Amino acid sequence: MNTKKRIKKTWSLPKFVFYFFFLCLFLLYLQFGYLSLSKKVYGKDMDAFAETRNTVHKTIKATRGRIFDSNQNILALNVSSYTIVAHLERSKVYMGDYYIKDSETDLVAEKLAPVLEVEVETLKGYFDRGKANNVYQIELGRAGKGITELKKEEIENLGITGIDFIESQKRYYPNGDFASYVIGYAKDTEVTETDESGNTSTITEIIGELGIESKYNDLLKGKDGYIEYQQDRYGYKIAGTKETSVASEDGYDVYLTIDANIQRFIETAIKDAQNIYDPEWLMITAMDAKTGDILGTSATPSFDPNIREIVNYENPLISQPFEPGSTMKTYTYMCALENNKYDGNETFLSGNYQMGEDTINDWNSGIGWGTITFDKGYEYSSNVGIVNLIERHLSRKELQECFEKYGFGKNTGIELSREQPGTLRFTYPIEVATAGFGQGITTTAIQQLQALTLISNDGKMLTPHIVSKIVNPNTGEVYYERQKEESEQLVKTSTVKKMKELMYNTVHGRDSGSTGYFYDIEGFDIIGKTGTSQIFNNATGKYLTGANSYIFSFAGMYPNDNPEIIIYSAMKLPKHGTSTGLANATKAVMESIAKYKNMFGTTNEVVEQQSYYVSSYYNKSVQTVIEELQQNKIDVIVVGTGDKIIKQSIKSGTRLVEGDRLILVTNQNNYQLPNMYGWSRKDAIAFLELLQIPYQIDGYGFVVEQSIPAGTVLSVDTTITLKLQSKLNPTT
Repeated sequence: MNTKKRIKKTWSLPKFVFYFFFLCLFLLYLQFGYLSLSKKVYGKDMDAFAETRNTVHKTIKATRGRIFDSNQNILALNVSSYTIVAHLERSKVYMGDYYIKDSETDLVAEKLAPVLEVEVETLKGYFDRGKANNVYQIELGRAGKGITELKKEEIENLGITGIDFIESQKRYYPNGDFASYVIGYAKDTEVTETDESGNTSTITEIIGELGIESKYNDLLKGKDGYIEYQQDRYGYKIAGTKETSVASEDGYDVYLTIDANIQRFIETAIKDAQNIYDPEWLMITAMDAKTGDILGTSATPSFDPNIREIVNYENPLISQPFEPGSTMKTYTYMCALENNKYDGNETFLSGNYQMGEDTINDWNSGIGWGTITFDKGYEYSSNVGIVNLIERHLSRKELQECFEKYGFGKNTGIELSREQPGTLRFTYPIEVATAGFGQGITTTAIQQLQALTLISNDGKMLTPHIVSKIVNPNTGEVYYERQKEESEQLVKTSTVKKMKELMYNTVHGRDSGSTGYFYDIEGFDIIGKTGTSQIFNNATGKYLTGANSYIFSFAGMYPNDNPEIIIYSAMKLPKHGTSTGLANATKAVMESIAKYKNMFGTTNEVVEQQSYYVSSYYNKSVQTVIEELQQNKIDVIVVGTGDKIIKQSIKSGTRLVEGDRLILVTNQNNYQLPNMYGWSRKDAIAFLELLQIPYQIDGYGFVVEQSIPAGTVLSVDTTITLKLQSKLNPTT
């Protein structure tokens, strides 16, 4: 009995092992059947997998389209950036004779080190680690990435066998902070792609995120091509197999209506006013009075799209509605004229007007100018005059219909993204009255410019444009071309004539109540209307108080008889000065434009001053280049005491204007730090990156302090901190 039990125990283990292996074999057969008979295995199409397992699919990247101004100067383009790749001796299986011998890596490091401006031992370390790890190729660290075209040429001239360059593209804006809200920016963005087999991968694309770059991203980015072929296990193309190739199509080029010269005038005036008056924001825009083309527009605070130090992502021209103030009186008067209810000689008592529990005051502390005519009320910018005009002659419905007909409360359709319509909500008598002088409603700068074309274009409103054409560079085909778009006759010719008379008196009047005389320029025949709007504080539910607690604005054009240029400018909360600051900036722009366009018999010498194109100065004589730049009034900074130039801060082909800064580095290593006080952020960064000096920057605007004194000899261990402020002299 005991023997049987022992035998039973002895056979239980083999049985367990037998059944276990039988189960495993059964599962193996099930798996084999699944793999053999199923069309899809774990979600993968096996037929597709079999077809593509040896297939190489390489993308041919399209080049993003360029952005030009009206004179065909490039404002945005793709530039090449390179990463150095060194092929080591074990690469010869694939590269033939194109590799660096193990015995020559030290010599290669010695050749490359001065060009890359790194220690020889650092490069030797990369080669040694590559050999130790038995790899086929290596990169050379941070110094070997982001190589410019000039640096690439310099390395190629060394004649090193086994050095390759991986090219990549980045978006570059050669003029930095120039029409930046219009151009916007595009940057490298990671995008997930899914192929036909359902496989996902992450690639990097340049995608527009603001301005024209965003609005026309689909046209600018182009279409990638590809090449597809079969490869063997060594990576070589299999002879006799089919190769498929589809060429890439470069992105479309966008041409703006912006005139670079006029844009420069505006940006210079804005920067000067920003430094002196320090407003919360300031904007100026110039428009062609006969076509609606935007010739130049800028605002502060702005940004350099290469750096993207952005404070405000909304373009003030189209996306920043605000209460416009007294510039709306033009359209209230226009409405009365159009409804045949205006008599300029009709009088009213100025000073203040009681509407129920509310009191409307004139800007001169409610004192007024006694009994005056409606014509004088416009010239003096009387709020009480507007109230009387509406109370006597205009209903709420009539006023709102007029404002809407003149383009307020809806988008203009300009070729920019994120345009805002503003608001025209007013119901109660006090709301209707304040709307008549631009309080309680909101408009945008582009709406003000569009409405002014009613006056410049004899009663027909022009649609504003900022894109002149879009061209397919692959075929030369014009995809889009701006046409002059004007409305039907919205305002009578007699109304236009009367409004010109009122606007002329506003600028040229010299009575104690005249409001626009600060904008008068002798001989320019400017007409316009000023605005001073209160600023509503959402936190307190009240309007701000104080001498400068306003948005000051000006809406005008010139010359009177046949307007060529429309100007709209506005400034919010200046810390220094009042409306005269805006007037000074606006007049500077108007004078420069008139001189440039020879509007009043002036010379057109601005064109000569504004045109200089950077060349490649590599290996040229320092003295010769300095003389050339100084003759063209370019502010040149020379680093080092060598006799030849080896680096430059601005790429060949870039257009500069008088006063722009260009930094040149010479073939001498003991470089001294210059006095950077007053340098812009863009110039400071260009200099520091040119010499590969680690830096920290505190603030925006202009350099007011540097952590290392001027004259200090720079070394690889140098790190500099710069302090920037929007104003060079904060006490101004």
